[in-house]
Amino acid sequence: MTENTISDRLRDIRGRYDELGERLSDPEVYANPELLSRYGREQAELAPAADLAQKLQTIDDDLELYSNMIESGLTGSDLEDARAESRRLHAAWTETIETARQLLLPRDPNDERNVIVEIRAGTGGEEAALFAAELCRMYGRFAERQGWTVEILNQSDSASGGVKEAILEITGKGAYSRLKYESGGHRVQRVPVTESGGRLHTSMATVAVLPEVEDVDIEVNKNDLRVDVFRSSGHGGQSVNTTDSAVRVTYLPTGMVVTCQDGKSQIKNLEKAMNVLRARLWDLEQQKRARELSAQRKSLVGSGDRNERVRTYNFPQDRLTDERLSENFHNLPVVMDGDLTGLMDALAAVDRAERLQAVE
Repeated sequence: MTENTISDRLRDIRGRYDELGERLSDPEVYANPELLSRYGREQAELAPAADLAQKLQTIDDDLELYSNMIESGLTGSDLEDARAESRRLHAAWTETIETARQLLLPRDPNDERNVIVEIRAGTGGEEAALFAAELCRMYGRFAERQGWTVEILNQSDSASGGVKEAILEITGKGAYSRLKYESGGHRVQRVPVTESGGRLHTSMATVAVLPEVEDVDIEVNKNDLRVDVFRSSGHGGQSVNTTDSAVRVTYLPTGMVVTCQDGKSQIKNLEKAMNVLRARLWDLEQQKRARELSAQRKSLVGSGDRNERVRTYNFPQDRLTDERLSENFHNLPVVMDGDLTGLMDALAAVDRAERLQAVE
C-alpha cells in the first residue's frame, strides 16, 4: 500500500467513524438494542484507525503551518527552530503511516475465536508421551496467564504417566490469534529419565490448533454421523461415573472419530465432540485451500502442514529453536511453564512482515 492509499483509507475510516457516532446519538437507534450493539461494535473496531486519521490530519495541518512560516522569510534561530520542528513532524508523519500500514492489514477473521488444541505423541515411545504431557501443561499454563479457561475434552494416558493424545478446549478473547502458530511438529532433544546410559534421545509430538467454529461455518449432515455412547473412564482406566455419558462421534464420509468423556452429561459431551468435529472439518477445508494457493504464496510462519516441524526443544543446551525465526530462545524451564509471550510476539511479527510484503 502506498502512503497516499493509506492516507485515503484512514480518511474514509474516520468518516465512517464519525457517521457511526451520529447514528449512535439518534434516539431511534438508542431505542433499538440490536442496532445499538452493532454500531457500537463497528465504531469500537474502527477507533484505532480513526485515531490515526485524526493524528495524521493534525500533523498535516502543522506541517503546512511550519512550511508557510519557513517560506515567509524567517531568519536566524527562528528559521532553524521552524526547520527542526518541520523535520520532527515529517518523522512523526512517516511513523504514523507505518503504524497505519500494519493496522490496515487484513485480519484473520478467526483471530478472536476460542480454539481446539490437539496434542499427540509421535516417534519416541514413552519419552514422546511424556513430552506431549509437558506440552499440554505448557499451553494450559500459558492460557492461565492470559486469564483464559482450559477444558480437557479427551485424554489418553501412557503407562508412564505421559499423554498419547489430548484434546483441549481453550476459551478466551484472541486465543486463536496467539496460539495459531503452534500447529506442527515439536521435537524434543534430551536424556530421558528412563535412560540409564545417559544417551541423548530425540522424540516428537504434533500439535494442531483449530479455531472453534459454529454450525453456520461448517454444516454437518446428521445422516453422515454415527454416535456411540459408553461409560466414561478416568485417566489410567479408573471409572469416574457409572452412567454411559462418554460420546464417540464418527463422521462416516471420512471415518474421522472424535471422543469426548470429560463431562458427566452425555448432552454436553456430544456438544463438545461436535465442536471438535466441526473444527477438524473446517481445518481440512482450509488445508485444501492452502495447497491450492501454495504455488502463489507460502507463509513464512509455516504452510500449516501438520507434519511440518516447527520447533526444537534442546534441553542439554537450554535452547528453543523455532524454524520460522532467526533467533533462539533460552531458559526452557520458564518456557515450559507457559511463558510463551516473547516467542509468540516474534512469530506474529514475522507473519505481519510477510503479509506486508505480499500486499506491497
